[in-house]
Amino acid sequence: MEKFNEFDMSIPKEEFEFANTDKISDQKFDSKPIGYFKDALIRFKKNKGSVVAFVIIVLIIFFALLVPFFVPSYQATKPDSYYKYMPARNVALKDTFGIMGGFREKDMSNNSLYMEYAKGVAADGWDGTIETVEESKGKKYQPVYAITSSREESNGTKFYSVKIDEYLSVGFVYKTVTEEEYDSFVKWEEETGLHILYPLVDKYTADGREGKYTVDINDANYWFKMRKTGSKKGQPISIVNGKEKDLAYSDALVFEDNYYRVNDEIQYRYYNGSEDNTTYEVRILYYNYYRYLSNSEPNYIFGTDTLGLDLAYRLAKGLRLSLLLALVVSVINFVLGALYGAIEGYYGGTVDMVLERVSDILLGIPFVVVTTLFQMHLASKVGPVGSLIFAYILTGWIGTASRVRTQFYRFKNEEYVMAARTLGAKDRRIIWKHIFPNTLGTIITSVALVIPGVILSESSLSFLGIINLGSTSQTSLGTLLSDASGVWTNYPHLMF
Repeated sequence: MEKFNEFDMSIPKEEFEFANTDKISDQKFDSKPIGYFKDALIRFKKNKGSVVAFVIIVLIIFFALLVPFFVPSYQATKPDSYYKYMPARNVALKDTFGIMGGFREKDMSNNSLYMEYAKGVAADGWDGTIETVEESKGKKYQPVYAITSSREESNGTKFYSVKIDEYLSVGFVYKTVTEEEYDSFVKWEEETGLHILYPLVDKYTADGREGKYTVDINDANYWFKMRKTGSKKGQPISIVNGKEKDLAYSDALVFEDNYYRVNDEIQYRYYNGSEDNTTYEVRILYYNYYRYLSNSEPNYIFGTDTLGLDLAYRLAKGLRLSLLLALVVSVINFVLGALYGAIEGYYGGTVDMVLERVSDILLGIPFVVVTTLFQMHLASKVGPVGSLIFAYILTGWIGTASRVRTQFYRFKNEEYVMAARTLGAKDRRIIWKHIFPNTLGTIITSVALVIPGVILSESSLSFLGIINLGSTSQTSLGTLLSDASGVWTNYPHLMF
């Protein structure tokens, strides 16, 4: 190659040659155009974090929508003071795999362990027959599922680590019923072969004083004879030749009953009333009484809350309320913000300045103050949810309006807008047909982010007690957290 002139940068044509003179081809790339949504989907799939988050959100939505259809109405709507704070339970899983049995680990002394075993012994002996502790183990109503370990203190006191079925541990309760209710119990027992009614305890002496061998006359689980006072209070005893004898714990232990008898016949009910108002005091096994009321055994996949209601159902209802509230607020704020911001950005000048000052004034009002005032003065008329929606939309649309305003300032002087104006298009058509569609990408993204913000703030407000969304018919995530905050160290499942 000849040396180039330093001022002449051209290259002679003869210096070029094809890399492959045998085959020259004009290659055509085979590709298809990709739309906006398809491109967004491709980018979404590549982001693993977004995919995982999307799956979680879908599962949460399905949980909120479907769970209420599978929870029995009694568990969902009837508060149960005996089954408050209960752990998760499923009878099938308990019987098959020994899991989700409503279990809770407890440290127990001898007397406490006696008490738990005694509940199962009495429940299986509905006709007054008494069995040994060994015979009651593993049976349907025995709350002691397993003794996992034991230890002995330096003073000789022995303690056991016991796995307890909390639902069976409720045991027996006293209840005053009408004659019709009593007859209904009897009929249900005949139909199912199960038993609600159990022998009454001899709580009183002939002169009306508390019985000699009953530690607590209000607790229906103290059905066997025991010491009432002293260091051995609660120690089970038997009466041999008129003398009290302490019963030591063993698998062969047989409790001596303290049932109420008339002419040596065990009593299952105690009449209390007149001919016009007949009532009976009965001693019932609560587990079967629950089955009588609900037509099923207690099954709570997440346990129960502070009211004794199904926690899974309450969580689903709380999610429904939070999601619905967030969606409603987002849609309303989107509409208001779009209208307000479009007018500001399109017309500008004095209109923009006046509207911006209005926005500044509203934005300066603390949200918590607005919510509190609305709850105090508006909730009685439109309800707590309605007043909360009003609080959100009072200032919630300002952020959307600001973004719309910015986008309108960006696009209103573009050539296609000027062309439409030149052809005689009206302002309304230019705003909504030509400019607004180009702002949707940014606006929809910002509106979507409003949803978790509303859920978080609603949960915070109800947790702090500023709003009250808790009742047997509705609740919120914040209310559930607030109710659990005082007891969650003892019942951690409530924080789920």
